[in-house]
Amino acid sequence: MTTTFGKGHHLHLIDGSAYIFRAYHALPPLTRKSDGLPVGAVAGFCNILFRYLERNKSGDAPTHVAVIFDHSSKTFRNDIYPAYKANRPELPEDLRPQFPLTREATRAFNIACIETEGYEADDIIASLSCKARDAGGAVTIISSDKDLMQLIGDGVNMLDPMKNKLIGPDEVFEKFGVAPNRVVDVQSLAGDSVDNVPGAPGIGIKTAALLIQEYGDLETLLARAGEIKQPKRREALVDNAEQIRISKRLVQLDCDTPLDFTLDSLEVRQPEPDILMGFLNAMEFRTLTQRVANSLKVAPPPAPAMVVATGTPDADAGAAPAAALPFDHASYECVRDADALAAWIALIRERGHVAIDTETTSLDEMRAELVGISLCVVAGRACYIPVGHKQGGGDLFGSTDLMPGQMLLAEVLALLKPVLEDDAILKIGQNMKYDAKIFARHGVTVAPLDDTMLMSYAMHAGLNAHGMDALSDKYLGHSPIPIKQLLGSGKGQITFDRVPIDEAVKYAAEDADITLRLWELFKPQLHRARVTTVYETLERPLVPVLAAMEMAGVQVDRDTLSRMSNAFAQKMAGLEDEIYQLAGERFNVGSPKQLGEILFDKMSLPGGEKGKTGAYATGADVLEDLATEHELPGRVLDWRQLAKLKSTYTDALQDHINPETGRVHTSYSLTGAVTGRLSSTDPNLQNIPVRTEEGRRIREAFVAPKGRVIVSLDYSQIELRILAHVADLPAMKQAFLDGHDIHAMTASEMFNVPLEGMDPMIRRQAKAINFGVIYGISGFGLARNLRIPRAEAQGFIDRYFERFPGIREYMNDTIAFAKEHGHVQTLFGRKIHTPEINAKGPGAGFAKRAAINAPIQGTAADVIRRAMIRMPAAIAGMDAKMLLQVHDELLFEVAEDAVDALIPAARAIMEGAAAPAVHLSVPLVVDAGRGANWAQAH
Repeated sequence: MTTTFGKGHHLHLIDGSAYIFRAYHALPPLTRKSDGLPVGAVAGFCNILFRYLERNKSGDAPTHVAVIFDHSSKTFRNDIYPAYKANRPELPEDLRPQFPLTREATRAFNIACIETEGYEADDIIASLSCKARDAGGAVTIISSDKDLMQLIGDGVNMLDPMKNKLIGPDEVFEKFGVAPNRVVDVQSLAGDSVDNVPGAPGIGIKTAALLIQEYGDLETLLARAGEIKQPKRREALVDNAEQIRISKRLVQLDCDTPLDFTLDSLEVRQPEPDILMGFLNAMEFRTLTQRVANSLKVAPPPAPAMVVATGTPDADAGAAPAAALPFDHASYECVRDADALAAWIALIRERGHVAIDTETTSLDEMRAELVGISLCVVAGRACYIPVGHKQGGGDLFGSTDLMPGQMLLAEVLALLKPVLEDDAILKIGQNMKYDAKIFARHGVTVAPLDDTMLMSYAMHAGLNAHGMDALSDKYLGHSPIPIKQLLGSGKGQITFDRVPIDEAVKYAAEDADITLRLWELFKPQLHRARVTTVYETLERPLVPVLAAMEMAGVQVDRDTLSRMSNAFAQKMAGLEDEIYQLAGERFNVGSPKQLGEILFDKMSLPGGEKGKTGAYATGADVLEDLATEHELPGRVLDWRQLAKLKSTYTDALQDHINPETGRVHTSYSLTGAVTGRLSSTDPNLQNIPVRTEEGRRIREAFVAPKGRVIVSLDYSQIELRILAHVADLPAMKQAFLDGHDIHAMTASEMFNVPLEGMDPMIRRQAKAINFGVIYGISGFGLARNLRIPRAEAQGFIDRYFERFPGIREYMNDTIAFAKEHGHVQTLFGRKIHTPEINAKGPGAGFAKRAAINAPIQGTAADVIRRAMIRMPAAIAGMDAKMLLQVHDELLFEVAEDAVDALIPAARAIMEGAAAPAVHLSVPLVVDAGRGANWAQAH
């Protein structure tokens, strides 16, 4: 054993508190099955420690290691400044009992576990770092805490465990603008709102860095503060010198923290199998127990096997089964002949499920060529079937000849088709809609299916991204091979068919392996998260419906778009002439910088504010306000609107017409909005403006082929109807039941005016408030929309809440629910997480408005999802197909003789979509229209 720590030794100091919070927030709530004890953070913490030990078995392994914890929230700094860290929120109730268990876990792994009463973990880390450095050793602090950056230098560096990135003096300078030894001075000036360190009012990190660079150090700066030319800075320093010095005592780490142990006692030790196995078994972390046992080459203690209905190992007790094995790319198989594929098919039939992924030449499913298929049936065991790799892998203009050693695509599909279409075999994918469309183009219908992306979305909407890389990193602790590593970027970028097969095997098989592991993790969690019904009725069944709509596409007339583009160009030229006359000179209307100079320097219009670049702000909100002062801003707004219509739609849509089908095929994302709303991309067909004549005209280009008709069915004011139901607004509900004009009724209720002969302006004001309230509009926002004084607009809103008190009650109850539970829900049980609901500052208002709106918009989204899922069966046998979904509207292409049958059938589905799961107290009403194009039908 080492007797003296010194030169050649390397000390790792792990920020244990950061690990605990990282583990707690990374995984859904988890409890021990035997007694319900919360153990999610402990499970994640143990997995992090195990991965740390596995990574450091070789290479630049540490000789000494310790995990450092905070002992309690009160330290010597509270004696210096009682308000220190006073703003910190209370610990979650289910996290509190897990703190002592993480200490037990550290000791079970035979790692030194250190905490000192009255001192923070950062002080212990500082003291150990200084002692190790003075002894001639090297130190790596494993943390991303910015406060620890003051310790960097002379053999001490940091490793950000989230980014796996080393932090040295250069990275410190990049963040603070000073060397590590002056970080404390900068922090003393800038303060810290999180820890409630006061600092100097009005001075941030950048200004603080400039001051320290100029004056050398904090005391010199404070002594010479009277010399500073800028009045605000000078006053902030002179008036708050003592407060700044107190701040320095708060942020300065204590390198003399009392320690009752020596550096030698931190020497790396191997875990004692019996102790570690005993702890993990007691926590009921069965999968992690097995992994650790494999690593230590010992037999795991006996534990009863538990299986859920899906045949998936139960993940209730600890680490996910998906993470049980390391990712070994060398074990993945390349399937090159029918016999090898037959063996995989036999395994798939035996297991009853398979994770599947396709590799293609592009993300455009309607044009992409199929290059290969990957399969995984057991975690850690996956294969890749290449079918389209071409010669000349590194050359974009290489041969079109196929590389040798591949099966023919037709042969592979013939063998896989019975499996992919077998109702007894579950097909698992990540974004399965893409793969389903690729197979559908080759005559294969993939069903039934599960989708890990949608499982994540059902459980975690609003918490994290749902792409494979993000999910793998967060839930499996594994970063997949980056696609750029294979394809390159820029001018030298290649397509997947040019990737060498050996490299493709590692990448593609890993995708299938990750997908299966995520499925094993997520499938049992759906029930525990109480979102099984959401996934099974609103997410999974929508995949084939959207795939069919996207493949159908919509016919767009190129000539119509071309004529519109020319017309818009001519109108823009006319507006430019008007703008030049009003400005008194020619300039680039599309340049915000030049426009700002015209408006605020030359014309001296009010409200000019410069941004960081030195240019004036000329956004739509600025121009709308100025439009009441002068004609020029209004003309620029008109020009911008036409420019956007031309570039985004009439020009760009022509490029999206598929040369084979002659139609435009958009792609719908089921996870693009946290509320459940679908989003449309490549191209986006949901944002075509309808409020202006020019915007509405674009829909004229969406046409029906000869002998067919475009039919539009659109929910009437669905979100207001849902608001009336959830907020229990008797007057509004009765108006909907009686079929009255809801905006006129609102105006009558608010302004005490009769319905007969109502002034259209009053109805317009009521309409703006009706829709504005749903989105949490402010008095300022309503004033801008209606072009009225802010006080008058606020008065409208106040009167609205007085007349409909149920709305205010609904808002308050929703915010309270979100704060307590961390999410809100739709009427159908969809969870929309609200992680920022307890935030303070500018973002707090947005978080509350989003929480208020989410159950309403989310319920409306759920209703139309339910209608879309039921629609194919309702119109089966009719010569009709569903083409588009645009918020509350469904668009169909129908044979002329089938229109009269389709409209009542589709309307019945849409108006009854909420039942039987939800019984609304107001009716859903659907308006229908028909025409030769979308504009006529809507």
